[in-house]
Amino acid sequence: MSSYITEGKKYTVDDIQTEDIQTAQDFYPSVEAPSSRWTRIKQKATTRDGWIGNYDYRALCVPNIPFLTKKANSSPFYGPDDEIPILVTILMGIQHFLAVIGGIIAPTIMISGQGSSFLNLDEDSRRYMVSASLIVSGLMSFVQILRVRIPRTKYYIGSGLLQITGVSFANMPAAQAIISSLYKNGTCPTEILEDGTIHYLACPSAFGAVLGTQMICSVLSIGMSFLPPRVIRKIFPKIIMGIVLAIIGTSLIASGMKNWAGGAGPCMNRPTSGLFVNCPDINAPNAQPWGGPVNFALGSSVFFMIILIEMVGSVFLKNISVIIGLLTGCIVASAVGMFDNSGIAAAPVGTFLWMKNFGLSVYGPGIIPFMFVQLDMIIECLGDLTAACDVSGLPIEGKSFEERCQGGLLSDGISSIFSGLATSMGVVTFSQNNGVIAVTRCASRRAGLVCASLLIFCGIFGKISAAFLAIPSPLIGGMTVFLFASVATSGIRILGYLDWTRRDRVIVAASLALAFGVALVPTWFDNVLPVFENEAIEGLMEAVHTVVSTSYIIGGIVAILLNLVLPYDNTEADDELAKRNRTAGGAARIFMDDHNSIKNEKDDKSSIV
Repeated sequence: MSSYITEGKKYTVDDIQTEDIQTAQDFYPSVEAPSSRWTRIKQKATTRDGWIGNYDYRALCVPNIPFLTKKANSSPFYGPDDEIPILVTILMGIQHFLAVIGGIIAPTIMISGQGSSFLNLDEDSRRYMVSASLIVSGLMSFVQILRVRIPRTKYYIGSGLLQITGVSFANMPAAQAIISSLYKNGTCPTEILEDGTIHYLACPSAFGAVLGTQMICSVLSIGMSFLPPRVIRKIFPKIIMGIVLAIIGTSLIASGMKNWAGGAGPCMNRPTSGLFVNCPDINAPNAQPWGGPVNFALGSSVFFMIILIEMVGSVFLKNISVIIGLLTGCIVASAVGMFDNSGIAAAPVGTFLWMKNFGLSVYGPGIIPFMFVQLDMIIECLGDLTAACDVSGLPIEGKSFEERCQGGLLSDGISSIFSGLATSMGVVTFSQNNGVIAVTRCASRRAGLVCASLLIFCGIFGKISAAFLAIPSPLIGGMTVFLFASVATSGIRILGYLDWTRRDRVIVAASLALAFGVALVPTWFDNVLPVFENEAIEGLMEAVHTVVSTSYIIGGIVAILLNLVLPYDNTEADDELAKRNRTAGGAARIFMDDHNSIKNEKDDKSSIV
């Protein structure tokens, strides 16, 4: 007689011949049907629930009409790994794409443009740089969203959340400092025009120096990714990062305002004759003088359209207000004949990474500026990941949270190195996506994958990058002024969490004094250091000059030093009293003082008795 052994028990044929369901399950463990996955795919693609679901599309699209009560969003919440209808996936992916596209292209368009602290590149190189930034942002978004575990370790690469990466605005001041120094020391070429204006020529090697220096400093992000988030926040408290973010935003606003007026090239000097009488030059369609009324109106059309959408727009429109404002400005520019489409016609249909080479190098004086960029990216990434976990319904403390932070930071550090190799400035997680998740109730990673795919497609399709570059400078200025001010607002918001003790006020005041002073008078340190014939010493002096002349660096250094040396001279009772006084009005403070004096008198009487 045949016998069978299951889980250490011996059975005969007679034993197996049973109709008892529980006994049969012991013999035959449940096995998932091979076609179950195909069945789910078929059901999603052929049913109404699979395509549309029960999402509240009305709450997403209805505008915010004044004096009318708006119905609350009744959509179900979709977590990072939840099943999600196909239409919702596509709509959310497009919405995230439109929310970040303006911020991704702005730094590259500006740094490659005209001016003493920009690269002054030709249109073909600029088109490639915009394409590279879009492709890199999309590729690194895939890494951040999907998350992979490093084999045989407990560490991850990526956060496993709906987090889109893009070129960080923090790159701008450091890159401008390096480029400006290279023009000043003669590494980058210039020429003097007949009217005495300095014309800054193209300097692609300066971008190679930016990329190489950025890659070296990215090692800091990789190393710190293995520290617990609480340790990083203790090393760099909110007072330091709030100051640095506020200074970065305010220092960038100047570049945005120059573009709003017409650009940062030679036309900014308003020569009375020659090629640059108008901006960007006299050959541009319907070119206008720098700071003229037409340029002012174009920038205003973008800036105030963004504000208008925030006032009356639907949830969908508010999330893409920046790109809607830019599109409105483009329509106005086309109406007045200032939109040049010749670059779009001349652009190749397709492109990819490494189609151009900028010659990687490391610029020693730029290491400290880019170290501060990496520190800013670390704190910015931690803040974004914390907010992403919160709006995604995930814990913001514990082992799971720390693993996501570690993976996200490591991914950002690796992304900065890959960005340099792929000829793009460093990318970081964008905070715009967290706002989109909060109002749409959709944190599905599938929507993020759609967004990342769109970024890569737009980067490969060269005509799209050419269309972005065809946008007149005043429109870019109106958009970036709003974006840069948002960066400064983030810093101010962080500073708002301080207790504002005397120590806090001294640190903030001293840091902002030097930082804003350097931003307002950038030449104040030009004649302080002596000139040396020794190249090594002169290189050191150049590094010191770069540090002192860059507002967010000198402000950050002062904040770090004062935070280390200033004593905490208040007791907990003093701090608690300060908090009560700060939140109380004038009358309340009088009564509070009376109450304290009465309490003290009672204490004195009881001590006498």
